[in-house]
Amino acid sequence: MEIIKRNGEIEQLVFAKMKKVIDFACEAYKDCDPLELETALLPLFRNGISTKEIQHLLIQVAVEKTSATEPNWQFVASKLLAYDLYKEAGIHRSYAHFGYGNSLYELIVELTQQGLYGAYILEHYTKAQIDELAAYIRPERDDLFNYIGLKTLADRYLIKGRNKQILELPQELFMGVAMHLAMLEKDQLTWAKQFYDVLSRLQMTVATPTLANARKPHHQLSSCFIDTVPDNLWGIYNVDQSFAQVSKHGGGMGIYVGKVRSKGSNIRGFKGVAGGVIPWIKNYNNTALAVDQLGVRSGAVAIYLDIWHKDIFDFLDLKTNNGDDRMKAHDIFPGVCIPDLFMKTLQERRSWYLFDPHEVRKVLGYSIEDSWGEEWERKYAECIANPQLSKDEVPAIDIMKKILSSCFETGTPFVFYRETVNRANPNKHAGMIYCSNLCTEICQNMSSSELITTAHEDGMITTKVQSGDFVVCNLSSLNLGRAYSQEQVAEVVRIQMRMMDNVIDLNYYPIPQAEITNKKYRAVGLGTSGYHQMLAQLKIVWESAAHLEKADELYEWINYCAIQASMEIAKEKGAYPAFTGSDWQTGEYFTQRGYSSPQWQALQEEVARYGVRNAWMFAIAPTASTSLIAGSTAGTDPIFNKFFVEEKKNAVIPQTAPNLTAETTWYYKEAHKIDQLWSIQAAGIRQRHIDQAQSFNLYITPEISAKQFLELYMSAWEHGVKTVYYCRNKSLEVEDCVSCSA
Repeated sequence: MEIIKRNGEIEQLVFAKMKKVIDFACEAYKDCDPLELETALLPLFRNGISTKEIQHLLIQVAVEKTSATEPNWQFVASKLLAYDLYKEAGIHRSYAHFGYGNSLYELIVELTQQGLYGAYILEHYTKAQIDELAAYIRPERDDLFNYIGLKTLADRYLIKGRNKQILELPQELFMGVAMHLAMLEKDQLTWAKQFYDVLSRLQMTVATPTLANARKPHHQLSSCFIDTVPDNLWGIYNVDQSFAQVSKHGGGMGIYVGKVRSKGSNIRGFKGVAGGVIPWIKNYNNTALAVDQLGVRSGAVAIYLDIWHKDIFDFLDLKTNNGDDRMKAHDIFPGVCIPDLFMKTLQERRSWYLFDPHEVRKVLGYSIEDSWGEEWERKYAECIANPQLSKDEVPAIDIMKKILSSCFETGTPFVFYRETVNRANPNKHAGMIYCSNLCTEICQNMSSSELITTAHEDGMITTKVQSGDFVVCNLSSLNLGRAYSQEQVAEVVRIQMRMMDNVIDLNYYPIPQAEITNKKYRAVGLGTSGYHQMLAQLKIVWESAAHLEKADELYEWINYCAIQASMEIAKEKGAYPAFTGSDWQTGEYFTQRGYSSPQWQALQEEVARYGVRNAWMFAIAPTASTSLIAGSTAGTDPIFNKFFVEEKKNAVIPQTAPNLTAETTWYYKEAHKIDQLWSIQAAGIRQRHIDQAQSFNLYITPEISAKQFLELYMSAWEHGVKTVYYCRNKSLEVEDCVSCSA
């Protein structure tokens, strides 16, 4: 039988060569018999088949043999895919040996000349330094990938040439990212090696934009952004312009529209002419569709509105399938901002009052949305009592029914418990938090930008704008599936915090207010993935007191390590500019959370003395795609299934829960079979240690009663959970956020 080699030559099939490849893939997995692959492959041969096609058939055969009882075939398939990548890289980079290329330096020079690498790498590293880092690369760490992990990395993140030619291999990607994030350090090589180690060992993952764009010419490294819409035409369209720029560079947006006047409000003295928030939301929806994320996917935006806004009922119908389609915005993700008083009113089944924020400003001289807690409750009572204000009185339960109905049908709105968030805000001295981001894990101070002046002279137009607090999210996730001992957590978090802090200075910012805010607060979002994997490996049942105890102990330790690392960086590089007056400085942060042990008290004293580098540090992102690369479970979510088959173009990909064995299978209870009240308790316990929030999902089945459904949201609020992300109905497909994946 004749076969066609990758270089186009024709030769006779020598099956011994194929057997050598199969043995290479199976040698580390004694439960995977090479003969099974050979037997399954032989009937697929034909005269004139290419070696590349043989390799792809071999990979697919190995993938399809993956099962709950034989999970190691996915690692065999990964080894075969790695073999394919090595062969392709050798051809396209013109080296003859198998594996990684001879010179990382030559690769970087070539990729820089092709415009695929940023010139800044060669500007910051000498050839000798790059050669030393090349010698530090560990190709054997490719063996850590399962098939879907390596395939995801290869399809989405490795640098490719024309016609999708493989030019970069996995360990070169990790080293390229590490070099970028270490290039401003005094000791570049030491930090680049440490960054490379935690990335290549899959002990942590960086956010999708960081993994995709670090080392490249267009190095936008942040995941999500949040902006505040003022109640004026310039501000509304300025936010739209900012969203377009963010989306163009691969970021997702959260937008707060609670300041915008309601439908039927006044404009310049003309009564009843305002269109309300829905037309502007539809405008943002159109921008999401028109300006995609680097050509990969449509733009993504979450829009948040307060539950006392007069347009709340129209807002809650934005994504549902009933009603007037002219009032719909099917491509945005709605979020509702809920104060404590509404939840109390709901418990007591009393009336709730809706207001127009513009009318409140005109009549009472303040913006009700600009306060929280007792001050907000006092102002809300004043609004109710003021006869000059128009208001809609509705039973609180009617609004909640609308929320639950939409959640059941669409998975949204996201829920943002605004008092819980602002009470725990360590930077309340410098502002307040109106809403969260696209994945509900970011909670930072926000304010709208303001137009100061516009002037022109000799055809040159100059616009002066006062920047607001435009939130930026810099994310990464500790992989608890591979690092959960105290020593491992301390080491990885120390390195992880340094990496994320460097992102702030190395980032390309699509709009200036993003850079201004990011450097004012230097906020980062350290997260975790592999949570359910860790519990299964430790033989901890999800619905157990042991789970709650582990969550408390682990997340307190992660938080301690993050704060300590940030303090150490502040010693060296200085605290964030807005540190003075913060809860970090006064010690209120530690008191509020009951951190009173001698270890915590010593850290509190050091923080007061040296400061911290980052205003916010801890946020749990969904990690939908990057957890695939790391071979871990996503975020803090339980698994969907122990074993499932994903359908791709011309292929099916069986997958198993990470490290699925006869022992761990008993601890992998599927999400929709778990009592959600246990998940809520665990989220509440974790939340005490997380200064921002969590991408926390609820999992329901169509059989849930309305009373039980309501109880979940009441319980989340009572347990101090700050936000609720998707409500994942078993019969409903919802779209994961790739942009915020970490």
